[in-house]
Amino acid sequence: MPTSPRTIVLASRSPRRRALAESEGWIVRVVEPPEEAEAAEGPIRPGESLGDYVVRLAWAKARAVAAEVPEGLLVACDTVSEVAGEILGKPADEADARRMLERLSGRRHRVMTGTCVWPRPEGEPVFAATESELEMKPLSHDLIDGYLASGLWRGKAGACGYQDEAIPLELRAGSGSNVVGLPLETLRDIFSRITRQP
Repeated sequence: MPTSPRTIVLASRSPRRRALAESEGWIVRVVEPPEEAEAAEGPIRPGESLGDYVVRLAWAKARAVAAEVPEGLLVACDTVSEVAGEILGKPADEADARRMLERLSGRRHRVMTGTCVWPRPEGEPVFAATESELEMKPLSHDLIDGYLASGLWRGKAGACGYQDEAIPLELRAGSGSNVVGLPLETLRDIFSRITRQP
């Protein structure tokens, strides 16, 4: 962890990402990327790995706000879940969220976050993909109904939030902060490498 706060510009609409960044002592300025930035990238491409896909989405977010960040350390992330070959992004509506929860119930799945750190205006962007593995316990219909009614599924990859503790999720491998959407270990490593550059 940095010995003093580092100011970052976070290209995100997620209050969870901002809270995680601030928990590190970083001073955070938020610039919200338009939703169209991700949508324009389309689905995963034939032959594209999940890691490359999420990095591409993070890069799209960074590019979308770059004009508003003439200088500073721009950070963009994008997170998806994957179970049995199916990619689960943010649910479109409650019915989509229910489908995702039923798909994940009782199974292991991967969570992958693409990260772009772009020192503006002259630095080269640095990219990384961070993977975690989760196991979800079987969900009852009542639990799913209650979780959907809570609205906690909104805006979350796979329709569930590890940090909510309202769904029985167990971290099997990797980083918990990555599951929330901001892989702190990855960011610390990138920041340290950028700082050491001449």
